Amino acid sequence: MAAGTRVAPARRGRTVKQQDARTGLLLLTPTLVIVFAVVLVPLAWSVLIAFQRVRLIDVGRTGLFTRLTPDNFARVFASDVLWESLRTTVAYTAGSTVLAVSLGLVAALALRKPFRGRSFVRAAMLIPYVAPVVAVTFVWRVLLNPEFGIVNSWGRELFGWDDPIAFLSQARAEVPLFGLDVPVPTALLTVIAFEGWRYFPFAFLFLLARLSALPADLEEAATVDGATPSQRFRHIVLPQLMPVIAVLVVLRSIWTFNEFDDIFLLTGGAAGTQVVSVRVYELLTVQRNVGAAAAQSVLLAVVLAVLLGAYLWLLRRREGARP
Repeated sequence: MAAGTRVAPARRGRTVKQQDARTGLLLLTPTLVIVFAVVLVPLAWSVLIAFQRVRLIDVGRTGLFTRLTPDNFARVFASDVLWESLRTTVAYTAGSTVLAVSLGLVAALALRKPFRGRSFVRAAMLIPYVAPVVAVTFVWRVLLNPEFGIVNSWGRELFGWDDPIAFLSQARAEVPLFGLDVPVPTALLTVIAFEGWRYFPFAFLFLLARLSALPADLEEAATVDGATPSQRFRHIVLPQLMPVIAVLVVLRSIWTFNEFDDIFLLTGGAAGTQVVSVRVYELLTVQRNVGAAAAQSVLLAVVLAVLLGAYLWLLRRREGARP
């Protein structure tokens, strides 16, 4: 009887442990089902289609493992359009990310100190980020219109422009600089400016939160020692903002590299603004080549996975650096 009494707690312990494991599995099951159905199955299907010669009209009649071939990848890699769209995407991503983070940093520093109406100004900063993309792109298209846009009107009156500038449909313009005609990618710079304007509030929120948490005693001590505002920013504020800026750069790079709607609504991918996502859309809807579109999508997913790995690495370093 005594031996049975000793064995019983062990059985109850194993039973409780098994019940906890079963409960945990039941709690995780809805998440696992959603991840499997929404993420893994479409991804696996896209990878399989990337290895098949599938036109849009053949999608319903094509099996999962029918005529697997690497021809789509060979065609995509051999296309000059892919490398041109990749170069455009990299330039668009780098320019937009730098501009958005820089504008966010300037806005956060400007609205850091209290003043009358600061809450209203802070809220107004979020308008470009929360406004519908269709509405803001329409406003930009009207403002930049070469025939009746207010930007060209002001340019002719204030700056003496001879001819209106087609900001969204002109691939390149020659700008005189130091006696030389420098080619400027007009439409690409315009969509970069739009992207930086639309998404700088995201960086503004992150940086403003970090600035609010900075200890004031260090800056006060530096002020007492005679440090100028630029010296305080360079040696005290900026080093403490760098981890946040690094995370912002990685996040914005991931999202901008995958951006589609902003560019498509502004230029339709014309005039040197065809990024990779627009190229995928064109392969799918214009050429109706589902296999080639899937192959280029897989290539885009690989690049995004690398950027996501960089983000997780930075996040782990930040967590490891915390005391």
